[in-house]
Amino acid sequence: MSDTSEKIPAFRLAYNSAEFLQSGSKLKNCPSDEGIEIAFAGRSNAGKSSAINCITENKKLARTSKTPGRTQLINFFSLDIEDVRLVDLPGYGYAKVSLDMKEAWGRHLEDYLQNRESLVGLVLIMDIRKPLTEFDTMLLDWSKQSELPITVLLTKADKLKYGPAKACLLKVREELEEHGFINDIILFSSLKRTGLKEARRALDRNFSMFLQDEEAEKDEE
Repeated sequence: MSDTSEKIPAFRLAYNSAEFLQSGSKLKNCPSDEGIEIAFAGRSNAGKSSAINCITENKKLARTSKTPGRTQLINFFSLDIEDVRLVDLPGYGYAKVSLDMKEAWGRHLEDYLQNRESLVGLVLIMDIRKPLTEFDTMLLDWSKQSELPITVLLTKADKLKYGPAKACLLKVREELEEHGFINDIILFSSLKRTGLKEARRALDRNFSMFLQDEEAEKDEE
């Protein structure tokens, strides 16, 4: 796995410009499949909504709840560049959610991941105390097969002392060394704002790959 943390992105987006755009319960009622977007995915209660709110500096942007499994829709947020979006995918894996609902979420997530043309990257949220769950591994394997860049945020890093947190980071990096499409693996804490700058840079790098292509196409016209 190459270390991309020092590469300077060609574009820097203003993540504090993020605004709610639209929600969809399934792919067919999501926004028009144009432009580019990066989706945040993770198990329920891993800190996904809090991470989005921290990155965008808007505590009310993504819905947070003390009840895991509350986010049931695919939520889209616009940014300061036209047709560039962040996406909050439904949390998955909460034990108290009914089996029928789990199956529905699974179908809609799979449909979105496999068929959304504007999806150019994933941010996988993993609780640092419970990394590389079955769901995490499934998404990592899928991103590898699809050659889709993925950034890993090891959230709730403030719950561990620095030594154990660093050890977990190194272990996850070792486990994913052969993945090939890891954008970055970052210690992250919404509470302490740990890893905020690194997370934004990783998003910028991911978006830049595709924004540069669009700029090149415009220059050729």
